[in-house]
Amino acid sequence: MIGAFLQFVIHTWLRVTGKTISITEYPWLNGPYGITGIIGDSYYKEFAAQQNLELNVNQHGGLLQQFLSVINRDDPNYQKLNPRVKHFYENTSLYTLEVWSEWYGILSVFAKILIGTVSKRMNQLNIPLSPLATSKGMSSEIISLLSKSTQQQEYACWLRKLRKTNEVVYAGFYSFCKTPALAYPCVKVVFPLPKGNVTVILRVEIQEDGSVKLISDNAYKNGPGYYRTMVLKDTFRKIKKIPLQETIHVYEDEEGILRTDHLFYFMKIKLLHLHYKMILK
Repeated sequence: MIGAFLQFVIHTWLRVTGKTISITEYPWLNGPYGITGIIGDSYYKEFAAQQNLELNVNQHGGLLQQFLSVINRDDPNYQKLNPRVKHFYENTSLYTLEVWSEWYGILSVFAKILIGTVSKRMNQLNIPLSPLATSKGMSSEIISLLSKSTQQQEYACWLRKLRKTNEVVYAGFYSFCKTPALAYPCVKVVFPLPKGNVTVILRVEIQEDGSVKLISDNAYKNGPGYYRTMVLKDTFRKIKKIPLQETIHVYEDEEGILRTDHLFYFMKIKLLHLHYKMILK
């Protein structure tokens, strides 16, 4: 009941404060959304049936088929890109994940309430609430949705679940897009939600040491950021850019192990740190 009430509050808030747009004018914010109140691990199968796509659990697939397509060619560190980072994004299914989490500050209380009620109710975005939540690890599965006529990949999907509870942490769609704010493509991640979605747009920056940072912030209007979307009639949407910033730093440590520090900030206040260890199978 608490989850249902909070979902009603969120949808009301979006209707009142969100900007009404036509998705044909904002194609970079178009993406899959939930029809029912539950997303879960069956969503990809339901979406494929609706869109007449073929579902393939990819044993050698990646989130981005051409990782270089989302990197600014004018990046001063372009030639320094660590090839192992590129390999991970193009061959994600070849890696297993170990994950740790740590929450910070008073804002984490409200985030945990939302996760413990709304996220559990829709079985999506069940971000670990404690370090022990990932004690048995996190599963990682790459799912390709293909055109039945051409066998071309239409969507690359990454399904991650807590092995301890089988809850869906992330059921996302990965691609790249052009935004009005930047001349080069960005990484686009869509997380379907009931009657809408969360769309995260991230710009890619190569660091001096060859590691990569994917950054979603409010530095650009109509550019990288965290967008909450609600579906209205036809092609119309309500959108709200949330002051949630994310930095995903993918790097190789001193022992040659590939790792990721995923940091969340709300209005520049540190909220959550997820740390991933990626191990080649």
